[in-house]
Amino acid sequence: MNTAGARSGTPPPHSPEAAPDHRYLLDNARREAGERFGWLAELFDGVTRGHLDRLGLRAGWRCWEVGAGGPSIPEALAAAVGPTGHVLATDINPTWLDPHGGYEVLRHDVVGDPPPQSGTFDLVHARLVLVHVPDRARALATMVAALKPGGWLLIEDADTELQPLACLDEVGPAQRRANRLRRAVRELLTRRGADLRYGRTLPQSLRAAGLVDVAAAGSFPVGGVACDRLETATVRLVRAELLAAGLADDAEIDAHLAAVDAGELDLTLAPLISAWGRRAA
Repeated sequence: MNTAGARSGTPPPHSPEAAPDHRYLLDNARREAGERFGWLAELFDGVTRGHLDRLGLRAGWRCWEVGAGGPSIPEALAAAVGPTGHVLATDINPTWLDPHGGYEVLRHDVVGDPPPQSGTFDLVHARLVLVHVPDRARALATMVAALKPGGWLLIEDADTELQPLACLDEVGPAQRRANRLRRAVRELLTRRGADLRYGRTLPQSLRAAGLVDVAAAGSFPVGGVACDRLETATVRLVRAELLAAGLADDAEIDAHLAAVDAGELDLTLAPLISAWGRRAA
């Protein structure tokens, strides 16, 4: 986090007088970001594909993957729609996308740029994107505008306040330390403009955007290698920000990473809320 606010006469980052800091905390350009995308895919691609199947994803569909991050969902969409369909994968930083992966790659800001190919998509999907976007309503409107009549919007986002712990069972100091660090990361996210209650608002937000047949479901994993490796990549990614903000020290972070590496913790994540709705014909 920018420490300029600590200089004399300048409000600290958390001060009401400070300008909001909307830089994305989990920077796509870092190597750890690529690791996170891989482990998020391991944890949640099955959930996402299940919802896509229920929405009727099939050959010939036109799909837009918003804020794609890694390549796993664009590849799955491309396989499902086949040569008669089309998949567009966009991100503000498409570093981890494969321009030869059977889908189109485009650098795109879902808040600042108009919808690509407005009114033409059978499916628009975004996972773990809007929780980090300051102007979520505008981003949602952009995605709705991209749908053709009858097209489906599937939004999947976390609700960290619904389940804020890293370890559900605080049986010892290692678990308590893990939960302290999870609270510290949540504080960083809040300072960067994330809405940690956003997941629960999705059904109402989709109805307010004019979609019909709205429904939602939740999912979160508990324990396992993927949760451990995701935790390690995330903590390493935000380590400098935690230290600069005074939310943790090196000894605490090192002890936590050692406990994760030793398999001592049954780590979990915030629930992923998946919500879907259809643009009226």
